[in-house]
Amino acid sequence: MHVRRMVAADVSDVVVACNWLFAPPGSVPAQWDPTECAARLNELVHAADGTGFVADDDGTIVGFATVYLDLVSIRRGQRAWLNELAVDPDRRSQGIGKQLLDAARAWARDNGATHVALDSSTTRVDAHRFYVREDPDWQAHVFGWEL
Repeated sequence: MHVRRMVAADVSDVVVACNWLFAPPGSVPAQWDPTECAARLNELVHAADGTGFVADDDGTIVGFATVYLDLVSIRRGQRAWLNELAVDPDRRSQGIGKQLLDAARAWARDNGATHVALDSSTTRVDAHRFYVREDPDWQAHVFGWEL
């Protein structure tokens, strides 16, 4: 298994893999549209301000992550936002999430970000254990409103 940059040929597999994000304790967002997801991923593989990574096990996608250069904070500088990070439930606890997180952090650093942030639902207790093991420099609550 190795982690590599996402390419256009990966898009359809990553759209299917998004179901890993929706499994309990997650849920399908009201705005979910697989066609729109594919369009956004196709834009991402060509974007200068974001990228995707896939964990590829002999041609099978077993994890993916997306990261974007986000806002420039007046306090901290350029932020990178880790928007999605998902691993096949049958392949969790094998170091795949760590490799994806490390790839996203390296890309962000190489592209001028001073920090990487993400949000995670309070129900994702297993994910939080993983993030805490990765020794974050801070933790915060994030609040959001659907528009």
